[in-house]
Amino acid sequence: MSGYPSAAAIARSVRAGERSAVSVVTEALRAMEGAGRDLRAATVILAERALAQAARVDALIAEGRDPGPLAGVPFGVKDLFDVAGLPTTAGAAMLLGAPPAARDAEAVARLEAAGAVLVATLNMDAFAYGFATINAHYGTTRNPHDPDRIAGGSSGGSAAAVAAGIVPLSLGSDTNGSIRVPSALCGIYGLKPTHGCLLMQGVYPFVDSFDDIGPFARSVADLRLAWETLGGSAPPATGQRVARLGGWFAENVSDALAAGIDGVAQHLGGIDTIQLPRVDAARSAAFLMTAAEGGALHLPELRTRPMEYDPAVRDRLIAGAMLPATAYLEAQRFRAWFREQVARIFERYDVLIAPAAGVPAPRIHDPMIPVNGERVPARAHLGLYTQPISFIGLPVVSVPLFRPGELPLGLQLIGRPHGEQALFDLAARLEADGVIGAASPASSLRYAAQA
Repeated sequence: MSGYPSAAAIARSVRAGERSAVSVVTEALRAMEGAGRDLRAATVILAERALAQAARVDALIAEGRDPGPLAGVPFGVKDLFDVAGLPTTAGAAMLLGAPPAARDAEAVARLEAAGAVLVATLNMDAFAYGFATINAHYGTTRNPHDPDRIAGGSSGGSAAAVAAGIVPLSLGSDTNGSIRVPSALCGIYGLKPTHGCLLMQGVYPFVDSFDDIGPFARSVADLRLAWETLGGSAPPATGQRVARLGGWFAENVSDALAAGIDGVAQHLGGIDTIQLPRVDAARSAAFLMTAAEGGALHLPELRTRPMEYDPAVRDRLIAGAMLPATAYLEAQRFRAWFREQVARIFERYDVLIAPAAGVPAPRIHDPMIPVNGERVPARAHLGLYTQPISFIGLPVVSVPLFRPGELPLGLQLIGRPHGEQALFDLAARLEADGVIGAASPASSLRYAAQA
């Protein structure tokens, strides 16, 4: 498993006085300036703020007071979380001159109230519209397991920073798979919670119908700790009836990933294979709603300064803004039907297993993936298996198959609404058995300096 210290272990050592928060944070800042820059994971490094927060944690410990369960744990946030004193750019150069945020996003404030220390904002696809973290201003985020490959997106910087061991925790957002896809490609854990269960205050929006925030980590325990600190709660799990998704979710999957899913099923003693109805239509409806809501959100700026947008994002937003209302309403009607059909499946099962991304991370110079015998752009199509799930707001824990020395592959553990505990419980069981787990990148890795 990962050789990097966990968030829980760091907090224990700081609270016990074995290490100072300042020393931990200083190391993280040094790593962020080095690998974080080389991987194009970092956008703004917050050295002065971070060291001041770390000193406050150390002062509380010196006074005999409890700084919180994340004492001294460095973390980063996707560049769409408000950070007091900085413009919230959402990865877009056109917002660099925006007024600075007056206060931190609620999620940032909650982590720091628990003793964690924000060290950097992290790279993303502009306005969160993409699955690759190919950013025209900040560069393309590189995958720590192979810097010639993408990290996935749109929360690619958040995933890469955790996978590389720069920070043990980070925050991202997930609309159509923007936590789950980079988690899979970078070989770490990520949580897309039940839609609406974590506060979005101070997070730059994209698609209100699907937007959620969630943490990245290298262990199930750290992921659960971060979720609870952010305010996540769910009733205790009542069972672990597990099935795997076939049909759509078994197509366009690499041989290695198919074998990995078979291995998980066998480890669980053999599980049912079921199919969700009309998944192709669910993904199409998710695409339509994303385009329509994203286009409507940006329409005022598209009318006044369209040429300032990243061209790859601008054209998709314009197309979305031009969609007829009748198409959007039809997509909403289909979503209600699809949600009802899936709810019936969860009367028989507690967790559904599916791919998170069907293939390993594509190469930066050729960011394409195979779908139905054709090569298609990864930036738009890596959400093949994630979009139909967030379309109806289900919680998902993205978990890495344990593949030391190999390119990462990841699975989705999908639950019913507010079924996070069953997902954490199953993930912890599989992790303890060595079936899943985050493997550290090869120690000989040298991060490339070119984006």
